[in-house]
Amino acid sequence: MRRIRYSVAMSLDGYIAGPKGEADWIIMDPDIDFAGLFDQFDTFLIGRRTFEAMAQAGQGGSLGVKTIVFSRTLRQQDYPQVTIVGEGVEETVAALRAEAGKDIWLFGGGSLFRSLLEARLVDTVEVGIVPVLLGGGIPLLPPPATQTKLKLTSHQIYEKTGIVRLEYAVSYTRPSKRRRRK
Repeated sequence: MRRIRYSVAMSLDGYIAGPKGEADWIIMDPDIDFAGLFDQFDTFLIGRRTFEAMAQAGQGGSLGVKTIVFSRTLRQQDYPQVTIVGEGVEETVAALRAEAGKDIWLFGGGSLFRSLLEARLVDTVEVGIVPVLLGGGIPLLPPPATQTKLKLTSHQIYEKTGIVRLEYAVSYTRPSKRRRRK
């Protein structure tokens, strides 16, 4: 089964975008193999607000992989290069996981991450912590959210920029299979 990986840049104070959705604070480290990272995925999952910010920056077109945008307001005919999904988010993602292929990048944003995490569809959380304090913006996990345990699986420090990359496996607690006696 394909994994859903939430891979995102985050400020040291926990934001994935500035107050107006800006990402100009994200620095590129020359030692990060972005081509290798992108090659691990064949599908992107993107929330409406993240997609609109990308479109405003001229990056809303085809990303070279299957791109699914979750939105109740965008119209498919306005964005033929991507697939717009308005309803059935959990069912769509579960079906994608069952297909053959590479891992799936939960590209953004925080609300979509929260929804898929609550539906137990996120396998890893991979955060590149950028050494900047934004003081406000779009949080990694917007409230209200359920507490979720994570297990550190890898980490890396990029000396040139001070970026710290952390990768965690999501540990969903399983409900007890014991039946209560009547």
